[in-house]
Amino acid sequence: MPRILIPGALRHYADRRAEVELPGATVGELLEQLIAQYPELRRHLLTSEGKLRSFVNIYVNDEDIRYLQREATPVGAEDRVSIVPSVAGGAGLGEATATLSQEEILRYSRQLIMPEVALEGQLKLKQARVLVVGAGGLGSPLALYLAAAGVGRIGLVDYDVVDLTNLHRQILYSTPDVGRKKLDAAVERIQALNPDIRVERYDAALTSENALEILRDYDIVADGTDNFPTRYLVNDACVLLGKPNVYGSIFRFEGQATVLAAPGGPCYRCLYPEPPPPGLVPSCAEGGVLGVLPGLIGVIQATETIKLILGVGQPLVGRLLVYDALQMRLRELKLRRDPQCPVCGDHPTIRELVDYHEFCGQRPQPEELPPSQWDVEPRRAKDMLDSGDRCVLLDVREPHEYRICRLPGARLIPLSELPRRLHELDSSEEIIVYCRNGQRSLAAVSFLREVGFRKAWNLRGGIVSWSEQVDPSLPRY
Repeated sequence: MPRILIPGALRHYADRRAEVELPGATVGELLEQLIAQYPELRRHLLTSEGKLRSFVNIYVNDEDIRYLQREATPVGAEDRVSIVPSVAGGAGLGEATATLSQEEILRYSRQLIMPEVALEGQLKLKQARVLVVGAGGLGSPLALYLAAAGVGRIGLVDYDVVDLTNLHRQILYSTPDVGRKKLDAAVERIQALNPDIRVERYDAALTSENALEILRDYDIVADGTDNFPTRYLVNDACVLLGKPNVYGSIFRFEGQATVLAAPGGPCYRCLYPEPPPPGLVPSCAEGGVLGVLPGLIGVIQATETIKLILGVGQPLVGRLLVYDALQMRLRELKLRRDPQCPVCGDHPTIRELVDYHEFCGQRPQPEELPPSQWDVEPRRAKDMLDSGDRCVLLDVREPHEYRICRLPGARLIPLSELPRRLHELDSSEEIIVYCRNGQRSLAAVSFLREVGFRKAWNLRGGIVSWSEQVDPSLPRY
């Protein structure tokens, strides 16, 4: 029977299975069988009208069904059907006119003796200008290896500070950097690695107002962002300016990499015409990520960037590399430029940058979520629990999070299981719902209130705020 490969982002809704064998003669029949077996996948794969969502791509072996017969594409017993949801040649650098010092010749000697690089290639690297958007998990190995290779000018865009939770994957930083501006620590580390290169810093969020001005002075843009509005912004700016976009994304144990917006190649909108609805695809902060995964994908991005600068090899233009760390499997899927793409198509309709938060159906998140009418502060929640009244603590995180830390007496019902486990709750009781930081629990409270639980309350700030305000001995993660 045909096999359907389930991406990591959706395995939670399919009993954590990586692949499923199901009967079916077409892609549509296979999807029907899959959803019948795992109903919670429906909202992630199909619209309310039953159509395949535009931010979910389906491949039969390595062919995109959009360029075959879509859901009517036939499948055989030996075929692999991949579900790929969105999770976010030469570069024309001109003639090499720089020179290398004796110290640089020694530093890059192991590259210089390669005929694919040689003196001419090393001079191209020295003249190259690469902008790295995001100095986090992907940007860390990317920037370090570009600097080590001798890329002469590296721009870094980031406005965050180093947090302790960054250190398991963001190798630009070390423990003493916690609390520092990322750009301060990153520039210091990069220039310690290679003082001969120039590092330019952009201590600001990339927006529709500043993106074209920032990107304009660079030959190649490497996208290391972690949110959909910025991914679409980087893509559109690269297309409008004619800059290659070396793209990478990560989630849990899986990563993707490709080169977008290259001449004649597809852009990000060709791959994902529309973003997923807000909240449907969890961030790494909510879903987690294996610490070494951004290292692997970031190194691939660095490799593709260097190949573009040198004009050697076959870049990942029109090819999406999908990496599964759990299976230690690399797959390559074909990408095609969409002639109808509104940005890079034959008749583009988007000729300037737009409001990408509006396009993605979201607004920029403030540092602290605004209070909801159902919020209860941690200290007030403790008073309610200590009062002796009928009050229940409901934890809507995942079981592995529950094992890290939990509030005493809490009942665990993961958010995804809540609709089918309502019978375990009593609507006459006060129910205080919590998660890690208050977002999933607010969604749970909203659902409970809709179905008649009028005494459901959201622990504002989640278990993190409880640890800060009520019980500092409780671990934070």
